[in-house]
Amino acid sequence: MQPKQQKLAKKVFQHVFLSLFTLIMLYPLLWMVGSSFKESSEVFVNAHQLFPDEWRFSNYAEGWKGFAGITFTTFYKNTFIIVTIATVGSILSSTIIAYGFARINFRFKKLWFAIMMMTMMLPFEMIMIPQYIMFNAFGWVDTYLPLIVPTFFGIPFFIFLILQFMRTIPKELDQAARIDGCNTITIFTRIIVPLVVPAMMTSAIFSFYWRWDDFMAPLLYLQTPTKYPVSLALKLFSDPEAVTNWGAMFAMTTLSLLPIMIIFFIFQRYIVDGISTSGLKG
Repeated sequence: MQPKQQKLAKKVFQHVFLSLFTLIMLYPLLWMVGSSFKESSEVFVNAHQLFPDEWRFSNYAEGWKGFAGITFTTFYKNTFIIVTIATVGSILSSTIIAYGFARINFRFKKLWFAIMMMTMMLPFEMIMIPQYIMFNAFGWVDTYLPLIVPTFFGIPFFIFLILQFMRTIPKELDQAARIDGCNTITIFTRIIVPLVVPAMMTSAIFSFYWRWDDFMAPLLYLQTPTKYPVSLALKLFSDPEAVTNWGAMFAMTTLSLLPIMIIFFIFQRYIVDGISTSGLKG
């Protein structure tokens, strides 16, 4: 076989393999979308069938009606309130803290940075009960405060990501700015922040994903159904004492994926730029 033919055969094999692998990875998603158009009784009876013989678009209308007069409009509104405020808080606070570690010298700087990094290793299950006791003592249970306020004190992963990006910015820019009369705050707002936008956008996208999909925290702190986000509202479809409307549940689950998919396709270049550039300098 000639070198050109070998190269062509290799490319064909790679494309076929990647296509099959992609299909395997996407199959659960396709199954969920197909099930959103099935009759509830057919979802698991004909589980091997990807798409239904008769398409039931009414599942989306039935699912959107929600429960006890609470439609998914309310659940989506609650989710966007939580996600938007928490994302803004986490990015602002993480950027400020990262700037402190990157550009400001203070006592025990390395120690505090090590402690901050160690908090990334703590599983949520370890701090879940102490946090609940603390927030319950504050009277924050059944409010959005436990879901939002902690984000205004920095997220360790975002701090590390933005910090690594800041280290790629020459300190000579800071020195030149000080010669021009800029102080620490002015350097941060006018020089550093515009340059670390890719890392901030990457962190914002991750924050949006995590907050949108968060189930455990709303389950712990929210008790009133009118305050539920989408992730918690989907649980209401599963009722052990009644017949579960699987078609409507999968329909609303499919709709719940649309915002994060739209965000990903619009801002995916920031994910690549932010992560790749953040790893250039340790």
